[in-house]
Amino acid sequence: MVHLNFTLEQAMPYLNWAAVALGVVASVAGAVHALYNKRDPRSAAAWVAICLMWPLVGAVIYLLLGKNRIKTRARQLHGTAVGPLPAARFPPHGGDCSGQIRDHYKSLASLSAATSLLPLVGGNRLEVLVNGEQAYPAMLEAIDTATYSIYLASYIFDGAGIGRKFIDSLAAARARGVEVRVLIDGFGQLYSWPRAHRRLRRQGVPTALYLPTSLFPPRITINLRNHRKILVIDGDTAFTGGMNIRQHHMVATVKKRNRTEDIHFRLQGPVVKQLQDVFVSDWRFSSNLFINPPNSRTVHQGGACCRVIDDGPNDDCDKLLRILIGAIDTAREYVSIMTPYFLPERELQVALEMAALRGVEVRIILPGKNNMPFVNWATFHQLDELLKNGVQVYLYNGDFVHSKLFVADDYYAQIGSYNLDPRSLKLNFEVAVESYSEEAAAPLAAYFRSRLENCLPLSREWLSSRSAGQRFSSALFWLMSPYL
Repeated sequence: MVHLNFTLEQAMPYLNWAAVALGVVASVAGAVHALYNKRDPRSAAAWVAICLMWPLVGAVIYLLLGKNRIKTRARQLHGTAVGPLPAARFPPHGGDCSGQIRDHYKSLASLSAATSLLPLVGGNRLEVLVNGEQAYPAMLEAIDTATYSIYLASYIFDGAGIGRKFIDSLAAARARGVEVRVLIDGFGQLYSWPRAHRRLRRQGVPTALYLPTSLFPPRITINLRNHRKILVIDGDTAFTGGMNIRQHHMVATVKKRNRTEDIHFRLQGPVVKQLQDVFVSDWRFSSNLFINPPNSRTVHQGGACCRVIDDGPNDDCDKLLRILIGAIDTAREYVSIMTPYFLPERELQVALEMAALRGVEVRIILPGKNNMPFVNWATFHQLDELLKNGVQVYLYNGDFVHSKLFVADDYYAQIGSYNLDPRSLKLNFEVAVESYSEEAAAPLAAYFRSRLENCLPLSREWLSSRSAGQRFSSALFWLMSPYL
């Protein structure tokens, strides 16, 4: 019998070669996976370079940030991609309102139908709620008067302050027999302490975390977050927009450094069911449980024609990006945009520039002070070309403005949870509602004009007058923009 008694010193060369081989195999595997699965050639080239330049380390970075594992996991859970059920399951019980659409916008409505796979439904009401002072009382009242079901999804949910009021109201609704379901993003919940999901569960409210992170066992998914904000009451009334459940949005009482201006929206009508079905699908993914929501048929005479657009990295096409570009190309008079984070894809940037060059007034309001200042720095690197081609960009001279708004021609509008950056349009699960209605667009256009009064216009001269260090910082963070 042969005895192999290797000392550690004797084994080291073999261990070194094994580590090198592991690094090479992991790097090549990561590079090949990126080559076969990334749709954008620039993204594929970048990930291939990262994997090959930094053996093993590059593959680990790609595993954490670059690999989309959502589609596989979603199919394992319920056999289909995450998102709404097929269009056939959404009866247009609000009536076919295609005959009410302006002729010039019918092509956009067709594009949106083919992309979203959801019908355009009429008979909807849309109400603008400004800041937490208007939005939270309306939401709490709806929760307190619910009789059948409450479905709530939020990216961030504070466990104290205004969040505690929501927790108490949800628990009270549960105690009186209302079906309550709460979904909080597993990464977004880390913004708050105490954790809202723990307080909700202690009070008996069924609560799920969307792709929660953990160290043991290791499960850290920085991307692929559920950024949607949805509240549906009894299948009849819904709230959506960009507002989380946070004390920061109570701008009249919170400390100045934390003030976050925002808008939220109350919707009533057939489009509520489409929002509800998005929640049902997300709940099923997160909890692996089915729920049987109510099927309201409330229709408001003369209401807006609306449709839900849900989007996420599991989809085969970029729904929001395609429909946004279609809306910009359709506009004839003006396009007004508000967003807290503006790092547009090249296609979107070109669409904005082309609209401005053909005479459409394109105005964009960005926050002058940002809770993520490095995003503003990256944004400044992209603005020169937009300004050169006639796009008007303004910085809001007030508190951090988190509002997300798209309105065109006093007729077409989009509201929802998404920002105009790669994280929202590529990596997050988002939801938006589009509206074809002069009545619904008017208050949105008025809100935009009211914020425009407190803005400073940006110029190419100002951009070029920045110091060399500021311009370098802008360029550096712009390189990282896909993951900011």
